[in-house]
This record gives sequence, structure tokens and C-alpha cells, in this order.
Amino acid sequence: QVQLVESGGGLVQAGGSLRLSCAASGSIFSINAMGWFRQAPGKQRELVATITSDGVPVYADSVKGRFTISRDNAKNTVYLQMSSLKPEDTAVYYCAADIVTTAATYASWGQGTPVTVSS
Repeated sequence: QVQLVESGGGLVQAGGSLRLSCAASGSIFSINAMGWFRQAPGKQRELVATITSDGVPVYADSVKGRFTISRDNAKNTVYLQMSSLKPEDTAVYYCAADIVTTAATYASWGQGTPVTVSS
């Protein structure tokens, strides 16, 4: 069994910053890619950013230059530093990871953490 737990969401004014964290736990052998997705009310879930096990990031065009994804492999944790936040960044943010255990590889999701950006 593996689990992802996000933290760090909340309410912030436009132009502000937030840092999201997502920690993986369980019988983890290794973690391949990790990433962040978001889902705004009435919209489909979309990719925000991903990062490989070697630390290579990929960003959605909408967040390039404002968001930074990073990871701490020793802590099995991925972070999303969000700056210059806009009201359109309001969404529930989900962490995802490709987690390798001795039994199998799991595409795991966190429960989501809400981010609200007020104008």
C-alpha cells in the first residue's frame, strides 16, 4: 500500500505565493515521475507540472515562469512553489506519482488540496 498526502493549500490574494507539498508513504522501493494536476470547478483535471526522478521538470504553458516544481527523493516528497498567483489558478490541486514497490508499480493520487486566489 502506498499513499500520497498533500498539504499547503489555502486562500491567497492575487499576486501572492503558496507552496504545496506532497509526501509519499508506504512500502516504497522507488518513485519515477511525480507531478501536480489541478481541477477547477466545472472543468477537467489538467496537468500543471511534472518532474522526473532525475529532476527534469515540465510545465504547462499557463504556469511557466510562475510555478516551480521540485522534489526531495530522500523524503519521497514533491513540492510546487506557486508565485504571482492569479484568480484563474483557483482549483483543487492533486499530487500524482508513479510509485514502485516490490510487488508492483502504482499510479498513485493524493486526495487534493484546495487553492483559492482572490482578486
